[in-house]
Amino acid sequence: MNITMLSAMAADGMGDRVATGDLTFAELDLRARRVGSLLAAEGVGRLGMIDLNSDAVPLALLGAAYAGIPFAPLNYRLADDRLRAVVERLAPATIVVRDDAVADRIGSPAGITVLRREELWEAAADPGVPAVAEAPTDPDAIAVLLFTSGTSGEPKAAILRQQNLVSYIVSTVEFAGAEPNEAALVGVPPYHVAGVSAVLSNLFAGRRVVRLESFDARTWIDLARRERITHAMVVPTMLGRILDELDGAGLPDLRALSYGGGPMPIPVIRRALEAFPGVRFVNAYGLTETSSTIAVLGPEDHRRALASPEPRVQARLGSVGRPLPSLEVTIRGEGGEELPAGERGEIWVRGEQVSGEYVGHRATRADGWFPTRDAGMLDEDGFLHVFGRLDDVIVRGGENLSPGEIETAVREHPAVADVAVFGVPDPEWGEAVAAAVVLESEAELTADQLRAHVRSRLRSTCAPAVVAFREVLPYTDTGKLLRRVVRDEVTSGSNLDANESETVDS
Repeated sequence: MNITMLSAMAADGMGDRVATGDLTFAELDLRARRVGSLLAAEGVGRLGMIDLNSDAVPLALLGAAYAGIPFAPLNYRLADDRLRAVVERLAPATIVVRDDAVADRIGSPAGITVLRREELWEAAADPGVPAVAEAPTDPDAIAVLLFTSGTSGEPKAAILRQQNLVSYIVSTVEFAGAEPNEAALVGVPPYHVAGVSAVLSNLFAGRRVVRLESFDARTWIDLARRERITHAMVVPTMLGRILDELDGAGLPDLRALSYGGGPMPIPVIRRALEAFPGVRFVNAYGLTETSSTIAVLGPEDHRRALASPEPRVQARLGSVGRPLPSLEVTIRGEGGEELPAGERGEIWVRGEQVSGEYVGHRATRADGWFPTRDAGMLDEDGFLHVFGRLDDVIVRGGENLSPGEIETAVREHPAVADVAVFGVPDPEWGEAVAAAVVLESEAELTADQLRAHVRSRLRSTCAPAVVAFREVLPYTDTGKLLRRVVRDEVTSGSNLDANESETVDS
């Protein structure tokens, strides 16, 4: 079992369809086999990659698989010293870099060979290079190494094995299920699990992929229209900006839009559903350690929640949908006991696509269950609600408060464009609730007005004792809120300036 099986099937069954750029599926598979042959002949231990979203990404991913070695796409946004440190951890390895500027950033660590993207591309296109006939078939071989993007400490290297990725794709994607004219716009960076799954899922479906190197709302819209994009994936911040930039011409070819990577503000998804009445929306929740998606809120769920007068059904719009049929998902308490529907705890997941493994450490239990460290709840209808990381829970006077729940309430205020909620030290309560708030353009809101708004929706202890107004909040390019960065700024005492307000009244 190897992800190259997906490529070989696409080449055999849909070989004349365009896969990416001007390459057909047959040509992509052939070139990946050549890359695999080169890597195997040179005895490369691992293939790293530091690149933007380019057509070389699937070539490197599949080429490494044909050579039987791990593929490790790296975050080009890391500071130079951190990027070099991650590269050194891959040795011995060959690192594919976008250009000379990236090569200069990593220098010449021991055991590292640098290969320019153009060199990889030229070798893959050379008919004189032999092609791998058969790929290794060990299902337990490492397919991908993905480094975490934590804001502190050394990044962990998550392991995804061949069987994890193949299991995820074959259980969620219909082979050759895409129509010949379908095209997917991928703007997720290659070092994110969604970038890896986008390559493999579209490959298996037979869908042409168009890649956007870096996100800009205007560029995204123009590219979607020019390439007649039918399918796209965005993170919540992207969708909001696209809606702000969208003009009357709309996106006439768009049929399906998936989103994930962070909580979607209810006003944004409602606005999107109204702006694109004929588009099928999908909310996908997953983790790196689970090979991507583990729960999906499908198109019918979106429309039903939007139209229903029942609060119970409306609440589904804030959920991540139902777990995939191929997985088991449960909610457990602090002692590991399974909790009934409606109770909050930690999300645990089990299935063939679940790795739960890092270099030097396995988080998956002996019975296959993986504790995600995400707080969540399964409602009585089986919809999964996610409340953020357990590590982010605010403990105020012995009471556990969910930042995600409070953020949802804050976002319901029409003056609020964005918010980050977190705990800050408090001498009386242990922790106090703090909120960094971004207002809509020209909107006005005081800290006391915000507290009153939250108290009208949640218990009074959820009202933020500390309110700091911000111009913008920091996010990763995959839509993950850098909550710890905001918290550190607020608790440092240097967060306030003339246009901010901070009040403590706990």
